[in-house]
Amino acid sequence: MFGKVAADVLGLSDVGAVIKPADYDKVDADDYILHEDNEKIYFLIKSKADEYCFTNLGLVHVDGASAVSKKRMLRRYNYVTNRISNVFLETAGTVDLDVEIKFTLGNETYSIDVHKKHLEELKDLYKALLQIAEMQRENEMYLGYAKQSLDLSAGSIKNITKTQIDLSGEFEKVNKYAFDWLKQSSDQYRVKDFGNVFEKYINN
Repeated sequence: MFGKVAADVLGLSDVGAVIKPADYDKVDADDYILHEDNEKIYFLIKSKADEYCFTNLGLVHVDGASAVSKKRMLRRYNYVTNRISNVFLETAGTVDLDVEIKFTLGNETYSIDVHKKHLEELKDLYKALLQIAEMQRENEMYLGYAKQSLDLSAGSIKNITKTQIDLSGEFEKVNKYAFDWLKQSSDQYRVKDFGNVFEKYINN
Protein backbone atom coordinates (compact mmCIF):
# COMPACT_ATOMS: atom_id res chain seq x y z
CA MET A 1 0.00 0.00 0.00
CA PHE A 2 2.80 2.41 0.95
CA GLY A 3 4.58 1.67 -2.34
CA LYS A 4 1.46 2.64 -4.31
CA VAL A 5 0.97 5.79 -2.25
CA ALA A 6 4.63 6.77 -2.71
CA ALA A 7 4.38 6.15 -6.44
CA ASP A 8 1.28 8.32 -6.65
CA VAL A 9 2.82 11.09 -4.58
CA LEU A 10 6.03 11.08 -6.59
CA GLY A 11 4.28 10.78 -9.93
CA LEU A 12 6.19 7.70 -11.03
CA SER A 13 5.97 5.70 -14.25
CA ASP A 14 8.19 3.18 -16.02
CA VAL A 15 10.32 6.16 -17.07
CA GLY A 16 12.43 7.39 -14.18
CA ALA A 17 11.84 10.57 -12.23
CA VAL A 18 14.43 12.57 -10.30
CA ILE A 19 13.38 12.63 -6.65
CA LYS A 20 13.83 15.81 -4.63
CA PRO A 21 15.73 15.61 -1.31
CA ALA A 22 12.54 16.41 0.61
CA ASP A 23 11.09 13.10 -0.64
CA TYR A 24 14.08 10.83 0.06
CA ASP A 25 12.23 9.39 3.05
CA LYS A 26 9.57 8.02 0.68
CA VAL A 27 11.97 5.70 -1.18
CA ASP A 28 13.23 2.22 -0.27
CA ALA A 29 16.90 3.05 -0.86
CA ASP A 30 16.99 5.43 2.09
CA ASP A 31 16.64 2.42 4.42
CA TYR A 32 19.94 1.00 3.16
CA ILE A 33 22.10 4.12 3.34
CA LEU A 34 25.01 3.84 5.79
CA HIS A 35 24.03 6.88 7.83
CA GLU A 36 26.28 5.57 10.62
CA ASP A 37 29.28 6.05 8.29
CA ASN A 38 28.20 9.54 7.15
CA GLU A 39 26.81 8.29 3.86
CA LYS A 40 24.52 10.82 2.20
CA ILE A 41 22.18 10.71 -0.79
CA TYR A 42 23.06 13.27 -3.46
CA PHE A 43 20.94 12.15 -6.41
CA LEU A 44 18.08 9.69 -6.75
CA ILE A 45 16.24 8.39 -9.81
CA LYS A 46 13.12 6.29 -9.29
CA SER A 47 10.73 4.48 -11.58
CA LYS A 48 7.95 2.11 -10.55
CA ALA A 49 10.36 -0.84 -10.62
CA ASP A 50 13.81 0.57 -9.80
CA GLU A 51 15.69 3.08 -7.69
CA TYR A 52 19.15 4.40 -8.52
CA CYS A 53 20.55 6.13 -5.47
CA PHE A 54 23.85 8.00 -5.88
CA THR A 55 25.61 8.69 -2.59
CA ASN A 56 29.01 10.07 -1.67
CA LEU A 57 30.25 6.46 -1.22
CA GLY A 58 28.61 4.56 -4.07
CA LEU A 59 25.54 3.59 -6.06
CA VAL A 60 22.71 1.80 -4.28
CA HIS A 61 20.47 0.11 -6.85
CA VAL A 62 17.13 -1.21 -5.64
CA ASP A 63 16.31 -3.50 -8.54
CA GLY A 64 12.67 -4.47 -9.02
CA ALA A 65 11.84 -7.43 -11.25
CA SER A 66 8.69 -5.61 -12.40
CA ALA A 67 6.51 -2.71 -11.40
CA VAL A 68 3.83 -5.04 -9.96
CA SER A 69 6.16 -7.30 -7.96
CA LYS A 70 7.12 -6.55 -4.36
CA LYS A 71 10.41 -8.43 -4.71
CA ARG A 72 13.51 -6.25 -4.72
CA MET A 73 17.19 -7.02 -5.22
CA LEU A 74 19.53 -4.62 -3.45
CA ARG A 75 22.88 -4.00 -5.14
CA ARG A 76 25.62 -1.73 -3.83
CA TYR A 77 28.65 -0.59 -5.80
CA ASN A 78 31.17 1.45 -3.82
CA TYR A 79 33.30 3.86 -5.86
CA VAL A 80 36.50 2.81 -4.08
CA THR A 81 36.31 -0.67 -5.63
CA ASN A 82 34.33 0.09 -8.81
CA ARG A 83 35.60 2.53 -11.41
CA ILE A 84 33.15 4.69 -13.33
CA SER A 85 33.71 4.89 -17.09
CA ASN A 86 31.89 5.42 -20.40
CA VAL A 87 29.63 8.20 -19.11
CA PHE A 88 27.11 9.41 -21.72
CA LEU A 89 24.01 11.59 -21.70
CA GLU A 90 21.52 11.09 -24.53
CA THR A 91 19.07 13.95 -24.87
CA ALA A 92 15.52 13.59 -26.20
CA GLY A 93 14.42 13.99 -29.79
CA THR A 94 11.35 15.95 -30.84
CA VAL A 95 8.85 13.20 -30.04
CA ASP A 96 10.79 11.42 -27.28
CA LEU A 97 9.49 11.55 -23.73
CA ASP A 98 12.73 10.52 -22.05
CA VAL A 99 16.43 11.24 -21.87
CA GLU A 100 19.03 8.62 -21.01
CA ILE A 101 22.13 8.57 -18.86
CA LYS A 102 24.57 5.73 -19.48
CA PHE A 103 27.69 4.68 -17.60
CA THR A 104 29.73 1.68 -16.57
CA LEU A 105 30.39 1.05 -12.87
CA GLY A 106 32.86 -1.75 -12.25
CA ASN A 107 31.59 -4.64 -14.39
CA GLU A 108 28.02 -3.33 -14.59
CA THR A 109 26.71 -1.17 -17.43
CA TYR A 110 23.72 1.07 -16.73
CA SER A 111 21.34 2.77 -19.12
CA ILE A 112 18.70 4.72 -17.20
CA ASP A 113 15.68 6.32 -18.88
CA VAL A 114 14.52 9.52 -17.22
CA HIS A 115 11.63 11.82 -18.15
CA LYS A 116 12.91 14.68 -20.30
CA LYS A 117 11.54 17.28 -17.88
CA HIS A 118 14.46 16.29 -15.63
CA LEU A 119 17.14 17.03 -18.24
CA GLU A 120 18.67 19.93 -16.30
CA GLU A 121 19.06 17.82 -13.14
CA LEU A 122 20.46 14.96 -15.20
CA LYS A 123 23.11 17.28 -16.64
CA ASP A 124 24.34 17.84 -13.09
CA LEU A 125 24.60 14.08 -12.47
CA TYR A 126 26.40 13.65 -15.79
CA LYS A 127 29.03 16.23 -14.77
CA ALA A 128 29.52 14.63 -11.36
CA LEU A 129 29.96 11.11 -12.77
CA LEU A 130 32.31 12.40 -15.45
CA GLN A 131 34.45 14.13 -12.82
CA ILE A 132 34.55 11.06 -10.57
CA ALA A 133 35.56 8.91 -13.55
CA GLU A 134 38.44 11.27 -14.35
CA MET A 135 39.60 11.41 -10.73
CA GLN A 136 39.54 7.61 -10.48
CA ARG A 137 41.53 7.29 -13.71
CA GLU A 138 44.16 9.75 -12.54
CA ASN A 139 44.41 8.22 -9.06
CA GLU A 140 44.85 4.75 -10.54
CA MET A 141 47.65 6.10 -12.74
CA TYR A 142 49.41 7.80 -9.80
CA LEU A 143 49.11 4.66 -7.67
CA GLY A 144 50.73 2.73 -10.50
CA TYR A 145 53.60 5.23 -10.54
CA ALA A 146 54.00 4.83 -6.78
CA LYS A 147 54.23 1.05 -7.09
CA GLN A 148 56.78 1.33 -9.91
CA SER A 149 58.90 3.68 -7.79
CA LEU A 150 58.82 1.21 -4.92
CA ASP A 151 59.82 -1.66 -7.22
CA LEU A 152 62.80 0.35 -8.50
CA SER A 153 63.91 1.13 -4.95
CA ALA A 154 63.59 -2.51 -3.89
CA GLY A 155 65.52 -3.63 -6.97
CA SER A 156 68.46 -1.37 -6.14
CA ILE A 157 69.00 -3.19 -2.83
CA LYS A 158 69.90 -6.37 -4.72
CA ASN A 159 73.15 -4.74 -5.81
CA ILE A 160 74.37 -4.40 -2.22
CA THR A 161 76.64 -7.26 -1.12
CA LYS A 162 76.22 -9.24 2.08
CA THR A 163 79.44 -7.78 3.55
CA GLN A 164 78.11 -4.25 3.25
CA ILE A 165 75.02 -4.66 5.43
CA ASP A 166 73.27 -6.87 7.91
CA LEU A 167 70.81 -8.39 5.42
CA SER A 168 68.16 -9.52 7.91
CA GLY A 169 68.12 -6.21 9.75
CA GLU A 170 68.05 -4.13 6.58
CA PHE A 171 65.36 -6.32 5.01
CA GLU A 172 63.13 -5.75 8.03
CA LYS A 173 63.63 -1.98 7.79
CA VAL A 174 63.02 -1.88 4.05
CA ASN A 175 59.98 -4.13 4.33
CA LYS A 176 58.40 -1.90 7.01
CA TYR A 177 59.17 1.25 5.06
CA ALA A 178 57.73 -0.24 1.86
CA PHE A 179 54.55 -1.34 3.63
CA ASP A 180 53.99 2.05 5.28
CA TRP A 181 54.80 3.95 2.09
CA LEU A 182 52.53 1.86 -0.11
CA LYS A 183 49.68 2.06 2.43
CA GLN A 184 50.02 5.84 2.51
CA SER A 185 49.93 5.96 -1.29
CA SER A 186 46.88 3.69 -1.40
CA ASP A 187 45.03 5.84 1.16
CA GLN A 188 45.85 8.94 -0.91
CA TYR A 189 44.92 7.57 -4.33
CA ARG A 190 42.04 5.20 -3.50
CA VAL A 191 39.33 7.73 -2.70
CA LYS A 192 36.27 6.39 -0.87
CA ASP A 193 34.19 9.55 -0.43
CA PHE A 194 33.27 11.78 -3.40
CA GLY A 195 30.87 14.01 -1.50
CA ASN A 196 32.84 17.12 -2.49
CA VAL A 197 32.32 16.31 -6.19
CA PHE A 198 28.56 15.88 -5.80
CA GLU A 199 28.29 19.06 -3.76
CA LYS A 200 30.09 20.95 -6.50
CA TYR A 201 27.91 19.76 -9.39
CA ILE A 202 24.53 18.72 -7.96
CA ASN A 203 22.20 21.71 -7.59
CA ASN A 204 18.82 20.13 -6.87
